[in-house]
Amino acid sequence: MMYLGIDLGTSSVKLALINQQGECIADASAPLSTNSPHPLWSEQNPEEWWQALLLAADSLKKEHGKSLKTVQGIGLSGQQHGATFVDAHGTPLRPAILWNDGRSYKECSDLEELVPNAWDITKNRVYPGFTAPKVKWVQKHEADVFKKTAKILLPKDYLRFKLSGTYGTDVSDASGTSWLDVEKRSWSQEMLSACDLTEEHMPTVFEGTDKTGAVLQSVANLLGVPSRTPIFAGGGDNPASALSVNCVSHKDAFISLGTSGVFFVASETTRANPKGCVHTMCHAIPNMWHHMTVHLSAASCFDFVQKMTHASSLSDLFAAVEANFSPENSVYFLPFLSGERTPYNNPQSRGVFFGLEHKTRNVSLLQAAIEGVAFNFANGQEEMEKVGIEIGDVSVVGGGSRNLFVGKILASALNRPLFYRKNRALGGAIGAARLALLGHTFTQPEDVFTHSSIETVVSPDPYLAELYEKKRALFTSLYYELEPSFSKAYALRKEYE
Repeated sequence: MMYLGIDLGTSSVKLALINQQGECIADASAPLSTNSPHPLWSEQNPEEWWQALLLAADSLKKEHGKSLKTVQGIGLSGQQHGATFVDAHGTPLRPAILWNDGRSYKECSDLEELVPNAWDITKNRVYPGFTAPKVKWVQKHEADVFKKTAKILLPKDYLRFKLSGTYGTDVSDASGTSWLDVEKRSWSQEMLSACDLTEEHMPTVFEGTDKTGAVLQSVANLLGVPSRTPIFAGGGDNPASALSVNCVSHKDAFISLGTSGVFFVASETTRANPKGCVHTMCHAIPNMWHHMTVHLSAASCFDFVQKMTHASSLSDLFAAVEANFSPENSVYFLPFLSGERTPYNNPQSRGVFFGLEHKTRNVSLLQAAIEGVAFNFANGQEEMEKVGIEIGDVSVVGGGSRNLFVGKILASALNRPLFYRKNRALGGAIGAARLALLGHTFTQPEDVFTHSSIETVVSPDPYLAELYEKKRALFTSLYYELEPSFSKAYALRKEYE
């Protein structure tokens, strides 16, 4: 028996086929494009998601058609926070507004004024990336679209509708809308009313392992799966990815070093720190929550330095930095190439090099970028610790986990050991498939999945840990000194549009 996971990412749709032990047997993907017609805007065409899914499925079917015929359940995962506006027939009314869209900054403060206890209900600030302020923006600027809207769907849940004809979502993904009462794991009437919405505009909310419908016959033929294959709720990309590395028990934690960065901690509690921009959300498994710091640029900063310096390759540049590493490097980098979420909630902030000299070399720039990313993670960790969030062993996953030199800097900035496991692949599609497996077999994660074996442990360097505490203080003060300038620069950019 097999289980299929579908992950709707920002750059591609990925499929993963897993066996009964939760191991990935095969995968496939198809690319997506993103449009940014104005500063801070980020949109995609929902129909392109569907076509990419069919393209990836066709690729998987050609190589693994026999295995697909044994699929017992399908789980969904995807980019969180996006707003997909559909009419009464489920037809999109405009391009979907994505998680990294920052146009609705003003609408965030409007919502928090309308609902003064919003942070208590949702356990989070209202962020420009979240769904609710996007809807307020559409209501204000595209009133005709708002009037025609019958349902507002998160990205992966538009695919659910196309697959099954049913409207549903899961509690982890719904946590990022600013409409969910995170502690009660249900829609908040107060938050919906603030957006002039009712539960009729919302999909039904399920736990991640709940069945939400079944694949339509016509779609089953396209995917190559059995008719009426059950579809399970699944999870947002980060909670689903947590399933792929078995981060499901209290204090389990991982750091994801991808294009963006995430510090994810599974928890039995809903301790929240909205002021410090820590996300507190439902986990994709019942009776669990998670806390998360989000850093919009992480490993992408390293790619940025390579392109900027015209280095022959990033691996060569990393090797040069390691060979010429200088703890006293006086160059600092603020890694806000796409704005920042934790701990500043500022989509207008931008990347900055500070301390450049005539003698500054490429290696100094990359070292500063690595340290800047590490300091940002350390600031996020500090915000979680302020409210007593318990953090156990921290695994490192994602593309950036391949470099242990980066790990040494990160471990020293965090002043904690980091665990590098044999399986460091973080996969929303694998996690979604695992949620389908759990839902179909009525089992618990600990009964089916085990942690991958530890390959190495990277410990903090005592000298660097002490030094980085001082350097991080200067790094943080630089942001606050430049904060007014970020706003002015954005205003000027708007003038030249």
